[in-house]
Amino acid sequence: MDDHGDADPIRPDLSVLLAAVEASGEAVLITSADLGEPGPRIEYVNPAFTRMTGYEVREVVGRSPRFLQGPKTEAAVLDRMRAALAAGEPFQGEAVNYRKDRSTYVVEWLITPIRDPDGRITRWMSVQRDVTARHAAEGRQDLLVKELHHRVRNTLATVQAVLSASARSAGDLAEFQRTFTARITSLAKTHTLLTEDHAQAVPFERLLRSELQPYDDPRPSRVTLRGPAVVLPSELAVPIGMAMHELTTNAVRHGSLKDPDGRLEVIWSVEERQSGRVLHWTWNEHDGPPVALPTREGFGQQLLNGVLSYRIKAKVEIAFDPDGLRVSIDIPLPSQG
Repeated sequence: MDDHGDADPIRPDLSVLLAAVEASGEAVLITSADLGEPGPRIEYVNPAFTRMTGYEVREVVGRSPRFLQGPKTEAAVLDRMRAALAAGEPFQGEAVNYRKDRSTYVVEWLITPIRDPDGRITRWMSVQRDVTARHAAEGRQDLLVKELHHRVRNTLATVQAVLSASARSAGDLAEFQRTFTARITSLAKTHTLLTEDHAQAVPFERLLRSELQPYDDPRPSRVTLRGPAVVLPSELAVPIGMAMHELTTNAVRHGSLKDPDGRLEVIWSVEERQSGRVLHWTWNEHDGPPVALPTREGFGQQLLNGVLSYRIKAKVEIAFDPDGLRVSIDIPLPSQG
């Protein structure tokens, strides 16, 4: 060092560098430089590599990294990697690899050449990371985005149908505004319940309670709900939620929930039939005002007879019994898998 110059840079001790690589959370792999068969050969792996792959050091040294590949390893990625390395360039990419137990994982590589003072490549160093969890999260995100697009399209179509049917069935503008607002609010509640669940599904009983809770008197209970746990996907939850809203509104305005002594009983079951699983549920009103046959088909009946029947292939039976309205509905459920 002269009086005006800086000190030569301090070169770390090789033992320090090795300790750092050994302690790294990233898998590190060093191979020979030859790219042709059967090389390159593994010369060094750190502990993170053995944890990621399940192989011991003695099981991998001397072998080609190709032994980690398998049927699900994408050939196009390997071709791009070989082309980059043949040109002496670094390569970054992802591929499916296989652990010792033959389970798969997605590995992210960063492969760089190690050169001697003359610029010749003497080895390749690969820093690797298991990104399987990230890929799974991205996959779930993609599914959620697709589901969101699907639900938005369906929701817009549903709103349009509600608007049109509400306008046809309303006696005047005030009635239209009241019923349309209530129906959109009910639809929004169903979508809120769906959004709260990661799988975009909602329990059948929770849909019922979201509509009926305000009208239940626990001493004694006016509303009885009884049945097994059933989870509805969004394509069923939306029309069923609308049907529940219409039945509840009718019960409050004209049926058993209008009378302080009136009672409502909703019972459901899941039945295995030749056609598949079916949700069978009945809506039974008791001790309300005398039941009068409707003089016209309102939106509630249109929804029960139309939307449920044609949109989700439900079978609907409506009976205006002297004791109260009774509705029986059979809804095909998706197969469990």
